[in-house]
Amino acid sequence: MGAVEEKLTELGLTLPEVVPPLAAYQPAVRSGVYVYTSGQLPMVDGKLPVTGKVGAEVTAEEAKDLARICALNALAAVKSVAGDLDRVARVVKVTGFVASAADFTGQPGVVNGASELLGAVLGDKGVHARSAVGVAVLPLDASVEVEIQVELES
Repeated sequence: MGAVEEKLTELGLTLPEVVPPLAAYQPAVRSGVYVYTSGQLPMVDGKLPVTGKVGAEVTAEEAKDLARICALNALAAVKSVAGDLDRVARVVKVTGFVASAADFTGQPGVVNGASELLGAVLGDKGVHARSAVGVAVLPLDASVEVEIQVELES
């Protein structure tokens, strides 16, 4: 077990299995020193723990927790192509999509769940650029979806 996975254990977290694709794509691909993940839903044991729009059926705090799960799933996808999370030089970009009620404007706070997890696990290597986007609907009526781009050590 590498240092990153040891840090996950210290935080009481376990790196999950890679979430199987829901359609015709790969969970992550490597191009040179970069790994790009597909959008990761907050799947736990093959199911979404919560569904619905944030600001209606789902609270912002619940959605923030879901974004953390998305980030964990993204790290699992990165590991599947990088082989070892200790190879991550830095998280370059995080994009979070939040299925939002019409009047919900707290997307940045929701996506903080992913950003804070990456920072806690990777330290300075987890500091990244980010977008937090409100959308009408996500696959399977998920509340949050997160994708990340990481640079690997060469």
